[in-house]
This record gives sequence, structure tokens and C-alpha cells, in this order.
Amino acid sequence: MRFGLHKLTLLDYPGLVACTVFTCGCNFRCPFCHNPVLVTGKMDDLEYTFADILEFLESRSGRLDGVCVTGGEPLMHEQSILLMQAAKAMGYRVKLDTNGSFPQLLLQLLQEQAVDYVAMDIKNSPSKYAVTGGSDCWEKVRQSVKLLMDGNVDYEFRTTVTGNLHEVADFSAIGREIAGAKRYFLQPFKDSGAILGGSAKEFEVADGQLSGFLSEVKKFVPAAEIRGR
Repeated sequence: MRFGLHKLTLLDYPGLVACTVFTCGCNFRCPFCHNPVLVTGKMDDLEYTFADILEFLESRSGRLDGVCVTGGEPLMHEQSILLMQAAKAMGYRVKLDTNGSFPQLLLQLLQEQAVDYVAMDIKNSPSKYAVTGGSDCWEKVRQSVKLLMDGNVDYEFRTTVTGNLHEVADFSAIGREIAGAKRYFLQPFKDSGAILGGSAKEFEVADGQLSGFLSEVKKFVPAAEIRGR
């Protein structure tokens, strides 16, 4: 298995100086995905081996605070879990980005205290998960939501908001599922220049729509915010 690496980020791990490690492959096919290379690409396309990443982390001990592990979907790969365990053992704070469809592996990481922060995507309302290509995944996503909300690890939920795939009723349904969550961010779709499916313009969301969605979800999640407008 190979990884991608951004050696320095001030954005990916809230409040920490970190690096970001990327994995290839995802079990979802969200048409608005901004990084299809990591979804559909091959591991061999990435530059760094597992040993390379460990060597890098050892060399940055004391200079970096955290490691973000993202994808694709990291929990598809055993080496992602080994990497998080190793980074934690080195003294790093570890953040995982996940779509929430592997609750048993998430539970393992939580029980081992191998992660310190989990950023989990809520793609849409339960009835619309088919649009992600993960139509049979909602119950697993729900299990992951419960693990985070009932646990002790820091977390956030987030939704990439589109103009054509989301409506007010979706945020009412999402809000009920994550009522009282510590953090929930609505992130308006932004065109990266290479999305997975469709025309980027289809997914653009107007400020009025976004504000309406936020007002609805705040009925259930008062801490909800818009990020990246």
C-alpha cells in the first residue's frame, strides 16, 4: 500500500500544526466528490510507502503536533489503522476523516484510544444515501454517529451541501439523527476543477439555500455552522 502526504497543514487539524496522509480508494461514489483521483485511483499512483510515512513522522517529532489521515476512505485499509496506531504511539495527536461506514473499525480505534479527533461526513438524509453509491450503508453510518456522540473522543460531523441534491427536508432529517451534536458544519460545494460526476454548476448552492438549510438544522443542532462560504 502507498500513501500521499502533505507535509504541513495549518487547516486540516483544528488548532494544531499537522501533516495530512492520504489513502486511495473509497466505497462511496459521491458525484460531487472533489478528489476523484483518490476515489478511483490506484495505490501505486501515490508516492510514499508505509515505511516512508513512519520515517517522516519520526523525523518531525517535536515539530508537528498532529497527523490527519484522510482519503478516499482510510478505514478500507488495514495499513491506515496501523499508521494511526503508530502515529499515536509516537506521541502525535491523530485525526481521522471518514464516511462512517465502518463502525466496527471505528470502535476498535476508539477503544484503543488510537484517534483523538474524528471528522465524519453525513452525506445526505437517510433516504437519499443511494446518491453516494452507499445506499446500503446508512445503518452503519448511524452506528458510527452513535459511537461518536456517546464516546469521549472529540469529533465533528459535516455535510458538503449542493443545490441539486439537498433540500430543507434533508436537513430536518439529518438534524434528528445527530440532535445535540457537539459540532456540525455545512460546507458549500466548491468546484475543484475535477469532480467525480456531472457538471459542477449542477451542484452549486446559493447563499439563500444555504442559510435556509442552516436555519432548519439548527432546530436540532444549535452548534451547527456554515464553514467555507
